[in-house]
Amino acid sequence: MAKLTNQQVIDSLKEMSLMEINDLVKAIEKEFGVSAAAPVAAAAAPAANAEPSLVTLTLTSAGASKVAVIKIYREITGLGLMEAKNAVDKAPCVVKEGIKPEEAKELGKKFTDAGAKVEIK
Repeated sequence: MAKLTNQQVIDSLKEMSLMEINDLVKAIEKEFGVSAAAPVAAAAAPAANAEPSLVTLTLTSAGASKVAVIKIYREITGLGLMEAKNAVDKAPCVVKEGIKPEEAKELGKKFTDAGAKVEIK
């Protein structure tokens, strides 16, 4: 089967009714084990406020000192060693969501001091 371009998918969606699109979304959620509701809510929240009151801290790269980053990740998330290692290995990954910007900056500084790269959104 030939790969569809983004524009072809969009053009196809324009021809569908809302009920057909709703069925498509449900089928995609079931097929890939995801939920379309969470990203929509998260994307809408920052648009409502000019200055976000809650942010998400994301680890984008572990850097050279991966062991130190895993320790910090465990400390912050409360995960076990293997779960923390797997998360850091699969970076980018969310460290903590729904936190105040000040807390995100504090936690982000811990990671950057250890050589990791983080993103605050």
